[in-house]
Amino acid sequence: MGSAHFAAILLCVCIIAGGAIADSQNGTNGVSRPAEVRIGALFTFDSVIGRAAKPAIELAVADVNADPTVLPGTKLSLLMQDTNCSGFVGTIEALQLLAKDVIAVLGPQSSAIAHIISHAANKLQVPLISFAASDPTLSSLEYPYFVRATQSDYYQMSAVASIISQYQWREVIAIYVDDDYGRGGITALGDALAKKMSKIAYKAKLPPGAGRTAIQDMLMQVNEMESRVYVVHVNPDSGMTVFSAAKSLGMMSSGYVWIATDWLSAVIDSSGHVASDATENTQGVIMLHQHVADSGIQQSLLPKLNSLTRKGNRSSFSSYTAHAYDSVWLVAHAVEQFLSAGNAVSFSANQNLQAIKGSSLQLDSLRVLNNGDKLLEKVLQANFTGVSGQVQFTLDRNLIHPAYDILNIGGTGFRTIGYWSNFSGLSVAAPENLHSVPLNSTTNDIQLHSVIWPGQTAEKPRGWVFPYHGKLLRIGVPLRTSYNEFVMQDDGPDGVKGFSVDVFKSAISLLPYPVGCTFVLFGDGLKNPSYSDLVQKVSENYFDAAIGDISIVTNRTRLVDFTQPYTESGLIIVAPARETESNAWAFLKPFTFQMWCVLGLLFLFVGTVVWILEHRTNTEFRGTPRQQIMTVCWFSFSTMFFAHRENTSSALGRFVLLVWLFVVLIINSSYTASLTSLLTVQELTTGVKGLDSLISSSSAIGYQVGSFARNYLVEELNIADSRLVPLNSPSDYARALELGSGNGGVAAIIDELPYVEIFLSKYCKFKTVGQVFTKSGWGFAFPRDSPLADDLSTAILTLSENGDLQRIHDEWLSGMKGCESDDSGMSSNSLSLSSFWGLFVVCGLACVVALLIFFWRILFQYSKYNNQVELEAAIVNRPARLTSIKSLISFVDKREEEVKNALKKKPNGSQQARIGTTEEPSTLPL
Repeated sequence: MGSAHFAAILLCVCIIAGGAIADSQNGTNGVSRPAEVRIGALFTFDSVIGRAAKPAIELAVADVNADPTVLPGTKLSLLMQDTNCSGFVGTIEALQLLAKDVIAVLGPQSSAIAHIISHAANKLQVPLISFAASDPTLSSLEYPYFVRATQSDYYQMSAVASIISQYQWREVIAIYVDDDYGRGGITALGDALAKKMSKIAYKAKLPPGAGRTAIQDMLMQVNEMESRVYVVHVNPDSGMTVFSAAKSLGMMSSGYVWIATDWLSAVIDSSGHVASDATENTQGVIMLHQHVADSGIQQSLLPKLNSLTRKGNRSSFSSYTAHAYDSVWLVAHAVEQFLSAGNAVSFSANQNLQAIKGSSLQLDSLRVLNNGDKLLEKVLQANFTGVSGQVQFTLDRNLIHPAYDILNIGGTGFRTIGYWSNFSGLSVAAPENLHSVPLNSTTNDIQLHSVIWPGQTAEKPRGWVFPYHGKLLRIGVPLRTSYNEFVMQDDGPDGVKGFSVDVFKSAISLLPYPVGCTFVLFGDGLKNPSYSDLVQKVSENYFDAAIGDISIVTNRTRLVDFTQPYTESGLIIVAPARETESNAWAFLKPFTFQMWCVLGLLFLFVGTVVWILEHRTNTEFRGTPRQQIMTVCWFSFSTMFFAHRENTSSALGRFVLLVWLFVVLIINSSYTASLTSLLTVQELTTGVKGLDSLISSSSAIGYQVGSFARNYLVEELNIADSRLVPLNSPSDYARALELGSGNGGVAAIIDELPYVEIFLSKYCKFKTVGQVFTKSGWGFAFPRDSPLADDLSTAILTLSENGDLQRIHDEWLSGMKGCESDDSGMSSNSLSLSSFWGLFVVCGLACVVALLIFFWRILFQYSKYNNQVELEAAIVNRPARLTSIKSLISFVDKREEEVKNALKKKPNGSQQARIGTTEEPSTLPL
């Protein structure tokens, strides 16, 4: 019995021990770890990218297998397939690779193969980890198992657009290979440029594997175009032919701009040093390079790569090298987490492929990776620091922190002129240094360093030239039938002349390049053409430009670009004028009612001041109250005619009177001049009071044929179209205004100011009403984004500054001032208080100062006089009587001479009786 127990216990111990040992070799859920997992690599071995990626992938696999912390007990095996730069071969090789039960594929290198194989990867649930396919469309939801371990061209083209915007170029020509890689990148470039208010002027596509002849033909074609900014987005294996052909055609000289995407930096990096032929053909080119920050991981990797390169030559470090190396580690970390979560590496048959019978392609060998979606999830959750930097994915399966180096090739090498990242845009500081710095920091004030452009020049190229190959610009000119001062048909070599034509020809002559043009008349010659139709022809490229008296209005700016206005314009009202009849009260019109009231008060005020100052010394200002009131009134108003008979004897009175007479002189002169003007100058008025009254009425309104005025009146002012009458010439204007609205004419005409000025110079019985109620100008129209519009705007400003624009204006329009327009009917000629307030203030200050001095003297005399009276009163034992207000007023009313005599006498006994008699208070006259 005891031996049986012992045997049972021993058996349990063995089972438990065996289970523990098994658990140590299995996953957490008891699933056995595989001894080997296979990954595939799909790229072209003998290519620029392939030569950089192959040693990095092999080294990464070796490093993973040598690291005990990653995939312990499991060997990572690598199966590589060569796509041979062929989409067909690459697809077959990819299917063969997937048939070998790989759990992930590094690649493909080609975006075209990636599009095809992604469909197979979706069905087989095998993640594709591409270190080179940069087509932005691969990030779509259609390809959930495609993971990009490099930067998308979406970000690279944003960097290119930022460079173009930095140098203010409006149009570029895109040279690209016509495959998924090229088309996807250029589409992204067009979208990025649109955000920067620029565009691709022409897309020059090359067939994959294009020969030198095809490239030269394409370059000769684009060289005849206007833009000189070229963005080259081709494959690195054949891209250098583009620059060698461009150099042979003289397109690498001054004035050209070449921007290459990161394919060019891959070519230079793959050589291990800057190849002399590459730099010789690309002098002045700006190229992009995927940014890889210097790190200890990178430095430790280089010696290992050198040992793998052929013939012991030192291997340069490419961005594709870094991404290929990190791709292997990305898969390794994902598989480790996949296995640690208890998932088994297993495959099962695809039912759809099993259903295909009788095929010799052996499609049933393609098996589905079980739980492949979970492996994909682990891949997308990666977060580690690799050779290329932080390996972490965004929601659209792109790497975080995309950044590019911006390099300028010159001499025997290249130099970094700046960086671009989606966080900070263009910068001269490395992107990794800006993530911890606020965007408004002064670190990023300078966006790019200086560039040595093609032709060894540091001056920024204009970015476009006027293409000269025998074709002249077709300039549309309106064939006007009226107001020919601005533009008219001529028998000269140009066929046209006028103010607008001379301005255009003078501006063209200031351009730093020749511009040949021919003038084409637009219109039937019977009436003025529609200027909106003329602008439409420019937007449709029927005309290369349009000149003349073309108003710059909102609707037209949506179709074309205008130059700087060369003259001011705007709509204004013209209406019939009639002479106003004078009336019996016309003599009151020189001054406003307020002015008359203030003058009356001021006359009385000055008369009262003079009376106060003269009352004590001048007998003419004394007497009974009635006499003194009459004196004040008479003196006040008689000074208007300088007919006052009273003389002033005091110094203060004369001072006030002198200032007042000066004021009166100015008032008289102004009144006389204003009244003379009112009675002798013809005064015109009109029944139209302004724009509001014209809109609210039902009267007919005239406008010029072809002008934008009609659309403005209907669309902006909501005036019924039935009220509008088209008129063609100044004589039509005059006839319609004379007839009036009820007799087949119009009540008013709304037209642009330059036309109205010419009309009024010939017809004086009409006048403008109010002010210009729209502000605009005349300019020349060009197609959208035409660089000629900018250059001509600069030339027009130069004409304005040097006086040539005014000279041309005087030559054509100086004679239009033959009849002066009188606006007196619309504005009052009455002089208001604002015209004389300065004089009134001076006069008032003079009166106040004189009164202050006068009352100061009175108080001083009163004090002395009061003391003497009190002394005399004490001698005769009599109370003083000068302590009340009545006594003060009585003292002020005394004559000056009487007060002075009283102050000269000494208070003694012999004078007491007389003093008592003379000091009786007198009655103050009112």
